[in-house]
Amino acid sequence: MSMSKTGIYEQLTSEYGEKFAPEAAQYAIDNLNADYNANALKKAESYSKNMSMSKVGIYDQLISESGEKFTQEEAQYAVDNLKADYKANALKKAESYQKQMSMSPEAIREQLVSEYGEKFTQEEADYAIANLK
Repeated sequence: MSMSKTGIYEQLTSEYGEKFAPEAAQYAIDNLNADYNANALKKAESYSKNMSMSKVGIYDQLISESGEKFTQEEAQYAVDNLKADYKANALKKAESYQKQMSMSPEAIREQLVSEYGEKFTQEEADYAIANLK
């Protein structure tokens, strides 16, 4: 499932999950042979492929308390080693905004680069707008 250490612990102890005692869950975590960098990279690959996310967007999702809860180091490893075409991701997002929300090219560009939106670079957003049909 490519989970973070915190994600696994919370799943093990959750009243909606496995309901293990905290001590038992901690024992499991301490004795688990997991590569959390690899797990973070797998999650990053999924976000890029399935959701066409930006590099910053993926990083933020990986470290988010309401997201994957990887460490900053694990998330950085993931985005540094992810083989993603962020220009293509930006174009896919732009096409989605154009088709589903009938947004203007300028509004799409703003959404693509916004810190509250998709968080693509200006270069990636410019590429997307230039290649919209």
